[in-house]
Amino acid sequence: MVLVAWAVQRFIFDGEKSAHFWLVGMGLKSIFLVLVLLPLCQIPAQEAIVFKPDPVKKKLEAVAISSPLKIDGVLDESSWKRAKPSPRFTQIEPNQGAPPTQDTEIKVLFDKNNLYFGIVCHDSLGKDALRATDFKRDFDFRTHDLVTLCFDGFNDERNAMSIVVNPYGVQRDYLSFDAIYYDIEWDGLWKTRTTRTDTGWVAEIAIPWKTLRYPNTVEQAQSWGFQLYRNRRLTNEITAFSAFPRSFNSARMDYAGELTNLRPPPPESNIIVQPYFLTAYKQTKESNSDVESETTDVKVGGELKWAVNPNAVLDVTVNTDFAQAEVDRQVNNTSRFSVFFPERRQFFLENASLFGINVRPGSGSQGGSMRVQPFFSRRIGLDDQASPIPIDAGGRFVNRSTQRNYGAILMRQRGDSLTPATNFFVGRYSENFGKQNRIGTLITTKNRPDNTNITGTIDAFVRFGESHSLNTLLSYSGNTEVGGNGFSGIAQYFYSTNTWKGWWTQSVVTENFDPALGFISRNDVIGTTPGLIHYFRGERLPFKKWLRAFEPSVFAQFYHRASTGRLIERQLGAFPFYLNLQNGGYFGYGVNLFFQRLTEAFSPLEVPIGVGTYDYVQHTLLASTDPSKKFNINGTVNFGSYFNGRLDSYDIQAKYAPLPHISLGAGLNRVKFGGVGINSTDKTVDLYNLEGRFAWNPRIQLSAFYQSNSENNKRNLNIRFSWEYRPLSFIYLVFNDQDFNDTLLGQRTERQAIAKISYLKQF
Repeated sequence: MVLVAWAVQRFIFDGEKSAHFWLVGMGLKSIFLVLVLLPLCQIPAQEAIVFKPDPVKKKLEAVAISSPLKIDGVLDESSWKRAKPSPRFTQIEPNQGAPPTQDTEIKVLFDKNNLYFGIVCHDSLGKDALRATDFKRDFDFRTHDLVTLCFDGFNDERNAMSIVVNPYGVQRDYLSFDAIYYDIEWDGLWKTRTTRTDTGWVAEIAIPWKTLRYPNTVEQAQSWGFQLYRNRRLTNEITAFSAFPRSFNSARMDYAGELTNLRPPPPESNIIVQPYFLTAYKQTKESNSDVESETTDVKVGGELKWAVNPNAVLDVTVNTDFAQAEVDRQVNNTSRFSVFFPERRQFFLENASLFGINVRPGSGSQGGSMRVQPFFSRRIGLDDQASPIPIDAGGRFVNRSTQRNYGAILMRQRGDSLTPATNFFVGRYSENFGKQNRIGTLITTKNRPDNTNITGTIDAFVRFGESHSLNTLLSYSGNTEVGGNGFSGIAQYFYSTNTWKGWWTQSVVTENFDPALGFISRNDVIGTTPGLIHYFRGERLPFKKWLRAFEPSVFAQFYHRASTGRLIERQLGAFPFYLNLQNGGYFGYGVNLFFQRLTEAFSPLEVPIGVGTYDYVQHTLLASTDPSKKFNINGTVNFGSYFNGRLDSYDIQAKYAPLPHISLGAGLNRVKFGGVGINSTDKTVDLYNLEGRFAWNPRIQLSAFYQSNSENNKRNLNIRFSWEYRPLSFIYLVFNDQDFNDTLLGQRTERQAIAKISYLKQF
């Protein structure tokens, strides 16, 4: 399939060779890919067991109590004895449908203020079996024992509110929509404590009714969609209250069970206010100048969150500050395209899934990964160098229901001597139809005195049965500047079963497409990016004690100039050897065949590469030990030809967590050019990083991160102390030290000390 598509495109767009001549000329490259694809086509289909949701839902009954519980991780109150027994869990991984090797019990109680859960995770090895590598909130789920509770209060079988806890009481929470969009950084107000014993571990949880969303039908008992799954990290065994196919995740609420006999109080408007006070000191010095500047700043601001009703939430922010947010990490980029840095600011991360529609057309390294995202919140309050621009005020309104979702963001960015004040508006509407389908529209506006940019988008998501889906979007940008109009369009078909995963994406971005509030990897391009992965598992797999799956894959990327139809870039890739280990580690080898037609020169890491046509091959080795162990090492090695020379790169990371309270890490990224570019440059660039996290408990933590880059002599240090002195109320002490080489000013040093306190009150 990939080879045929490749041949057709060469024939239609290039006209340089006939498809037949071109295929013959590929020689060993074509034979290699055929040898990879042919065994995959001969695999029997009986292992692809993606069952439909059980029409008879598994049920768990909640019991009313009259007095509140003490949340201490010990289920010793008499009220817990009244809880109804829970059904036995079902294994999802590694043996789908099998009984669990370690049992889990769920107890559910409620009173007029809270919904309570007591979760008993039995383990034959007791607390010695438990794994946790740090105390970071929203921890990495791959490295911890955990339980996850998912709630579908409106029973629409497509949206869920999830809370997660590990054996040390560390919290993680998120919102999910159609099991494809996630608000990972959503922080709910809930409380948990845990205990670890010789027979396993226990989590006791209290969730205020005000944190949950449910319909106003209090005259009768309610039943909610409910899922709970557990990961026993020692054996990487996942079990669930209600079974779902292992190729899916627990957020597929059409596979959830039911939590019955709930009698919550009537939903009411609740308001959360979170004011803050901040003081900051900053010192700046340039080596080419004797002038040393010092500034001291005091700021007061805050946020208000008003849950107008069970479906609608209004957020207002005044004098917004993100001083406590994690800093961006340095990256050595050897591609021709901009690096995508994720959003880290809390206000923009909440409800990001409603506004942040995107389809990923393809991925790769030097082949040029591509991203089209009509709205990218980092365009607000940050300049092109990621330096903060003050935000005077802003608001966000979101309404979600079983029929439709809509929302809006309005922000005012402060002006200065170089940049005028700017207004931003984002509007979003989507309509749900059928079982798990939707169609929507998004509009963004960036308005300043000298220019206005408006971008409109229509998008749709359709799920054809359990395994097939189609994701599309079409955007048009209009600019008051001459030549600023353009459009982009993407359609991606995705197929997923327990043994196959495949995708085919078509995309186009015109030369003048300019979403001023969005992110695009490149303009004037037509992209075609198919891919296929097969999962060998089960009895036919050797070395089952340590090997969980053999996962060979093939993928391709073709990029043509939209204005001329001419091929400008091609990547054929395969991972003929990829092993997924039982302990969560992996090992793989891949090869990528690149074709690049450069129409303009570019300089990766200051190595100039001239206009021309290039063919080259890069090989990839990647591996990781068990990431949940006290010591873990993982890395990626790329080696081979690169344009007219050679490029070898190494990205190695090591982590050591002697206790969950202490986590240490170190890394090296080395890029080594050999005879590359116009000057046949030989050059090595090293980027080092060190990090540590020290926690007294999940609420008091000290973290530090340091990077040093030999390319620009840039060093940055970030130290952050945080104390959650009451739920979601924080004290932060932050120190930033940055040292880098500025072309005009010489070596520039910036130091900053920040103290910030916030207080959250719910009414």
